[in-house]
Amino acid sequence: MINEFRRARRRKAADTILVTDAMTERVVGHIGNLSESGLLLIASESLVDDALYQLQFALPGGKGSPATVEVGAHLLWMDRASAPGQAWIGFRFIAVAPAHRTLLQKWIEAPGSHYE
Repeated sequence: MINEFRRARRRKAADTILVTDAMTERVVGHIGNLSESGLLLIASESLVDDALYQLQFALPGGKGSPATVEVGAHLLWMDRASAPGQAWIGFRFIAVAPAHRTLLQKWIEAPGSHYE
């Protein structure tokens, strides 16, 4: 049995949710899973360990167009993925606007979600 020590539920991203570095406007990868306090990024770009980033991504909605979320995030860890040129990267959110936090909460708790 695996014991889960994370405080926040992590919703798996069933669809491809691209993540953009807001400072460079480059797509840096896509979301593996997402919680109110951080995300697992499957990175396609090289990032700097222990650095701060301003990230943007659009959460798919049940109705209407996707909702764009912007977060300040601290890169906590990196590990090479099995695919060449990719890495698994763990981020902790350090700044999220209240409106964007509400969008995250609604998306994470949406009916039919799958969690890690």
